[in-house]
Amino acid sequence: MKKLISLFFIASLAFSRYADAHCPLCTVTAGVAAAGGVYLGVSRIVIGLLIGAFAMSMGMWFAKIVKKRYIPFQKTLIITIVFLATIIPLLPIFSSVAGFGVNLTGGYGTLLNKTYVIDLSLLSSFLGGLIVFIPPLLNRKIKEKTTIRIPFQGIILTFLILIAASLIIQFI
Repeated sequence: MKKLISLFFIASLAFSRYADAHCPLCTVTAGVAAAGGVYLGVSRIVIGLLIGAFAMSMGMWFAKIVKKRYIPFQKTLIITIVFLATIIPLLPIFSSVAGFGVNLTGGYGTLLNKTYVIDLSLLSSFLGGLIVFIPPLLNRKIKEKTTIRIPFQGIILTFLILIAASLIIQFI
């Protein structure tokens, strides 16, 4: 069955004139992966972390496509739009909310005594997005300090950092 799927994939690439894949297709794929992870019992917070990393790297990739600068902070704007356009539609799939109470003075319901709700998956998505910025910096420092080169070193660093963060979140 795997050979048949691989053959179909290669044939579809060979006979297509151009690829028309863009953000919605990637979003659906990430959503399916998130739903599969939820089904397998992976923490929704970890899924948020991984989808956040995916969304940020996709945003960075899309920002590099536009070569001409039309507005100030264009790359930052493209990255933000792609990130949010990927994360927001998927929130119902991997959302994990938690409440925490703040009781500083007086009775309940006053300004300083309330229960606040926070979406931990959304926070972990932002963390995943931030993690994507670490490996290129780390990779550059490693290249400066040593002459040893590992093939796909940047990708390996990204996966190792994401796996380490995922394991920490999953088991805490």
